[in-house]
Amino acid sequence: MSAQPNIALTPRPATYQDVLAAPPRKIAEVIDGVLYTQPLPAPRYARVGSVLNMEVGGAFSVYPGRPGNWWVIRAPEIHLRRDILVPDLAGWRRERMPEYPDVAFFTLPPDWVCEILSPSTRHLDLGRKRDIYAREAVAFLWLVDPDARTLEAFELRQGAWVSLGLLRDNASVSLPPFDAISFPLDALWPWAVEGKIK
Repeated sequence: MSAQPNIALTPRPATYQDVLAAPPRKIAEVIDGVLYTQPLPAPRYARVGSVLNMEVGGAFSVYPGRPGNWWVIRAPEIHLRRDILVPDLAGWRRERMPEYPDVAFFTLPPDWVCEILSPSTRHLDLGRKRDIYAREAVAFLWLVDPDARTLEAFELRQGAWVSLGLLRDNASVSLPPFDAISFPLDALWPWAVEGKIK
């Protein structure tokens, strides 16, 4: 049976104070007034996030000579109306967020979000979080499944998610909004590739 995030039911809607009071080394989110907590990603899932951050964040960071002007951030806390979400990665175009803010959390919806599906996050990532990203007009969503070794990219069109492609195993990744670069999908899961780390 798949693990699920812990749900803290309170007699009132959960707030940012509940996030601040969450146990240490837990990721806390508030969705529809309910506090969800889960442990930090296991090493396999954490590595996927690290590689994606290097490939996408490294290529599109705000440095001279790079192909794009993006702020790509790992596990940012984002306050969207009453919901508080912590995606695995999120990116903002510099045109929308010219300066990097010195704040405790973000309130501007990102332009791109990537969720790394795990047994403890899959239910929320494919359900309410995906719905909230659409509600907030996040333009692009990537869903990475390390267990199935897939990456599916979506674009928001007229309020609905439209698939831009489902990649598997060792496919070459070159998908909007980062289609100016490409990288091998199997770089995300070396444990599944013969001759690499198991």
